[in-house]
Amino acid sequence: MIDTSELRTPVLRAEGVWKVYGEGDAEVRALRGVDLSLFAGEFIVLLGASGSGKSTLLNILGGLDVPSAGRVTYRDQDLTEARDDQLTRYRREHVGFVFQFYNLIPSLTARENVALVTELADDPLEPDEALALVGLGQRAEHFPSELSGGEQQRVAIARAVAKRPDLLLCDEPTGALDCATGRLVLTVLDRVNRELGTTTAIITHNAPIAAMAHRVVSMADGTITSDRPNADRASPETLRW
Repeated sequence: MIDTSELRTPVLRAEGVWKVYGEGDAEVRALRGVDLSLFAGEFIVLLGASGSGKSTLLNILGGLDVPSAGRVTYRDQDLTEARDDQLTRYRREHVGFVFQFYNLIPSLTARENVALVTELADDPLEPDEALALVGLGQRAEHFPSELSGGEQQRVAIARAVAKRPDLLLCDEPTGALDCATGRLVLTVLDRVNRELGTTTAIITHNAPIAAMAHRVVSMADGTITSDRPNADRASPETLRW
């Protein structure tokens, strides 16, 4: 288990980040001067209601969007100044994404869906190894239509981690799942964090999930309202919502 007192190395840092959409009367300030660091090997939960800015922040941290103002750095790389091709390389080489909806290709098996990522990575896990990590080693030849929602989400996690990303960014990964299946998915994410040392961030509106994190960051109205460590982390299997 990772000791939060040892999490000293920032992997990703946002400084004074603003995101503004529209102009004049239509202007929406989705982020308002956010400062946040993600540290090597930690498991962080970003907690907030819909519209709090957490998805916008995650997209910016993952290089899917750029801030209107402020600075984002990955190790010694300034992502704010990066060209489109450099952001593409950042996403491809360093970031794994897990979304609420699984985005699997229906005509491909679980193994083939994972292999789409491993074919592009420099030092990937084998597809079967990634599927075994999420408990689906026996389902590799099944198509998405033959898998439950929780199994499809675990395939999506296997696909995300197969390239051995430094960062795993998860946007409401249990949002489409019932509580029991959601706990299983969270157990997989916890295992990936522990066994691969992947810095993992989950955004959710579901407060009980925060109990499993090393650190909980709460957001409201485009700002961070609290940033606190968990003295005692809960096991994902004990969570209820």
